[in-house]
Amino acid sequence: MSPEDRNREIVLRIMELRVDHKDLDDSIHALSRSNYIDQVQLKRLKKRKLLIKDTIQKLESQLIPDVDA
Repeated sequence: MSPEDRNREIVLRIMELRVDHKDLDDSIHALSRSNYIDQVQLKRLKKRKLLIKDTIQKLESQLIPDVDA
């Protein structure tokens, strides 16, 4: 697999994760506005959202080219 193909796959994965992150954000917002807030579910959603954010950051760092010192 060429570096360009690898980068393209990473970018596509980042885009998918950003959609998931936004969906989770919307779900968290809707859940927190409801009359009955399920704290356990809210905590799980926030944890999943944070995990996705961390994964996005790791993938973005892979797109940064290595520079010879």
